[in-house]
Amino acid sequence: MRTRTAAGAALLLVAALAGCGAEEGAPSDKKRPAKASPSVDCSDASLSQAEWVENCAGDSEGAGSGDGADNAAPPVDEAVHVLGDPALTVGDEGAGVLEMTPTSVVFVKESDGNSPAKDVFVVVTVKKRPTTAAPAEESSPMGPGGWQWKAPDGQALDEGDGESYNVVLGDFNTSGAIQPGSFVWDAEAFDLTAAQAKGGMLVYVDGEGTAHQWKMPEEDSGPHVAEVKKDLSTVG
Repeated sequence: MRTRTAAGAALLLVAALAGCGAEEGAPSDKKRPAKASPSVDCSDASLSQAEWVENCAGDSEGAGSGDGADNAAPPVDEAVHVLGDPALTVGDEGAGVLEMTPTSVVFVKESDGNSPAKDVFVVVTVKKRPTTAAPAEESSPMGPGGWQWKAPDGQALDEGDGESYNVVLGDFNTSGAIQPGSFVWDAEAFDLTAAQAKGGMLVYVDGEGTAHQWKMPEEDSGPHVAEVKKDLSTVG
């Protein structure tokens, strides 16, 4: 009887240990992050950021320096560009990729009869071109994106503030989505004090919240200065 009782107890103990082991091992059955879609080459430099995030961000093996928690975060453009440098930016709401190239900067005291609320209007012409097969649109200032001028003291001033919303150029004026295989010319205008205009930084925040920066000259520069001044001059 004692032998049978001991054997029965041993069987119960083995069963209990097996059950505990199954519970402790349960987390190992959790789903791992989805790996890259086999139909997408995540090393392809022509992929838009939205495509990469959708198809490749979950493939964290060998990436990053730890648990891979930041793998899906948009990259930060730490470069400080100069006038004429292109920068690849994510389109509005993460759709498509726009190459942004500020080309000229113009400082004027008047725009078609309108004076700045401060000291000077600063106008920057920008070439905008999609680089993927998808249409792309500039990010909206109503969301996380849009254009700003960062003054030397660090103050950020929005495009269109003050009287700069009255600065309208005929040949550098566009809106809406830009179709693949084409490009457009646009202009960003700022109403600034003389101190804010000297040595400022042009900033664009794209559809993924990444900030791109260009150091701006302190005087008229670029190939479109004469054209912009003519466009802004008072008629009659």
